Amino acid sequence: MRSQKLTDSFGFLLAETARIWRSKLNQRLKPLGLSQAQWVALVHLCRAEQAMTQTALAERIGIEGPTLVRLLDRMARDGWIVRHESSRDRRSKTVHLTGQAQAVLKDIETTAAQLRKELLKGIPASELAQCAGVLRRIAASAQGI
Repeated sequence: MRSQKLTDSFGFLLAETARIWRSKLNQRLKPLGLSQAQWVALVHLCRAEQAMTQTALAERIGIEGPTLVRLLDRMARDGWIVRHESSRDRRSKTVHLTGQAQAVLKDIETTAAQLRKELLKGIPASELAQCAGVLRRIAASAQGI
């Protein structure tokens, strides 16, 4: 019965852990003048292997297209991103980081690395590797559904 309770609460625990982690990081990034939505968008754009369309970015972040457009409008106005017509489809736009964004991403990564170090302190590398493997399998399973 105990394993049933664990599986029943696993999703909640995973979501709650992610929420707390994101909240702590957001508190530490406030001095940079970025909202959580903005720094999340910057990080996703930075990690993308190629220019992302607005649609792909909205999907990756998990927000609706119109909400993303308003966010990107603010970010473009503030000098964090620029948008260009897609070379593949004139109806869509790709989003690109500016030099200003590239500079602040270093601060975001430094802050995130410090928090990660604090949160994972005392957890053996073998346990982290096992946890990461399980999370990858869950993500792959979720993408396959």
